[in-house]
Amino acid sequence: MVDLRSDNMEGKEIIYEFLDYISYEKKYSDYTEKNYELDLFKYFEYLDKNNLNYLTVKYKDVSNFTLFLAKQNYKSTTINRIDSSIRSFYNYLELEEKINGNPFKAASNLKVPKRLPNYFKYDEYLTMISVIDKDDYEYRNRLILEMLFATGLRVSELSNIKIKDIDFSEREIKIMGKGSKERFVFYNKECAKVLDSYLKECRSKLLNGKDSEYLFINHLGDKLTDRGIRLIIDKIVKKSCIKSKVSPHTFRHTFATMLLNEGCNIKSVQELLGHSSLGTTGIYTHLTNDEVRLAYMKAHPRA
Repeated sequence: MVDLRSDNMEGKEIIYEFLDYISYEKKYSDYTEKNYELDLFKYFEYLDKNNLNYLTVKYKDVSNFTLFLAKQNYKSTTINRIDSSIRSFYNYLELEEKINGNPFKAASNLKVPKRLPNYFKYDEYLTMISVIDKDDYEYRNRLILEMLFATGLRVSELSNIKIKDIDFSEREIKIMGKGSKERFVFYNKECAKVLDSYLKECRSKLLNGKDSEYLFINHLGDKLTDRGIRLIIDKIVKKSCIKSKVSPHTFRHTFATMLLNEGCNIKSVQELLGHSSLGTTGIYTHLTNDEVRLAYMKAHPRA
C-alpha cells in the first residue's frame, strides 16, 4: 500500500540531493539553486494539500497544478520557470531510477508575450556610479558596476572570476560560462583603473588575513555570492532614484544593446555574451525610441 505522507516526506528530503546535484554537476548559480528549492517546496505543498503522491502524479495533476498557479495570479514566465524546475527534478528521479516516466515531460510552456529587454541609458549609469558610498567597499562596489557595464557578464560569471583568470596587460578575462563553455571578455581603461584601485586599496582589507582565489570578496573575507552582488546593486539603484528598473541582468541587456546600436557585428556580440544561439542575441537588435524617432524625422517627407 502506498503511504502518501511517508513518500512525500521522502521526496522533500530528495530535493536536497537534487540541489546538490545541480550545484556540483550542472554548476548552477546560488540564485538559480534557491529558485529551484522554492519552486519544489511550493509543488510539494500543493501535493500535500491535495492528497497527491509525488511518485504517482499523472498528467492531469500537472495540468491542475499549472491552473492552480495561474489562479494565484503568477505570471506566465514564473509558471514556466516553476514547471521547468519540477521537470528537472523528475528527470533527476528518473536518472536515479526512483521513478519510471516524468509526468512533467509532456507539459508545454505557457505562451509569454514577447517584450524587448530592459536597458538603461548612459547618463543613468553615471548617476549610479556617483551615488556609491565612499567607504571601505567603495572600490569593490564601483568595480562590480564597471565590470558588468564593460563586459555584459552574467552575475554568476562575475562572482566566479578568479585573479588568475585576468590578463591585466591585455585587459582580458577568461570566463567559464553556461555549460562549462570557455570564452574571453574584455574590459575598458576606466574599468582597469578601478580594478587597480580595488586590488591595491580595498581587497586586502576585506580579506583581513584570509586567502582567496576569487576577485570579489565580502566583508567576512569570503567569496562574494551572486545574491550579495544583487543586494549591492539593488542598494545603489534605490539610492540613485533613476527611472529605469535595473538588476545585474539589465547591465547585460544594456551592454548588448549599446554594442549593436553602435554597429558591432552581431556574431561578435554573441561571442562576448556567450550565447549558444545567434537567435538569442537577436533579441537585442531593437533600437531605442530616440533612434527610431531620429530615423523617422530624417526619412519621412512630412515629419
